[in-house]
Amino acid sequence: MTITEFLIESIGTYTATVAFGILVNIPRKALNTGGLIGLLGYLIYRFTVLGGGGYVVGNLLGAMAIGVASLQFARMKRMPMILFNIPALVPLVPGGQAYQMIKNFALGQNTVAFTYLIQVIMIAGSIAFGFLLSELVNRVQQRFWQQRR
Repeated sequence: MTITEFLIESIGTYTATVAFGILVNIPRKALNTGGLIGLLGYLIYRFTVLGGGGYVVGNLLGAMAIGVASLQFARMKRMPMILFNIPALVPLVPGGQAYQMIKNFALGQNTVAFTYLIQVIMIAGSIAFGFLLSELVNRVQQRFWQQRR
């Protein structure tokens, strides 16, 4: 991957995240932050996959980063966390695998379709588990700061 490809991919990810935020009526002052959080989650996912971590671990770490960053920015901007979570998840959604699954089921290639189905389930589960872990990290961090006061 060249630097130019990396920059195009990053700009595309940011743009897709912001565009989805516009589609679901996220307030204007949360769009840029949501785009940056989505880009952060995607970059963590991408570098994990490139480093040999696999799609499931990459999605887990990306979702965890999105969850932690969303809570931090929600506190900073005094806005609900979901305004940052929902658009930021767009780059991690396993749309390609879901499409291949449906296509192969329609073509009668059930073995290939089940392979894609397993991938979709594992990726969706890792995203959900990443959000669960981010909530745990946020609560531990909150208790740590409360005890320091």
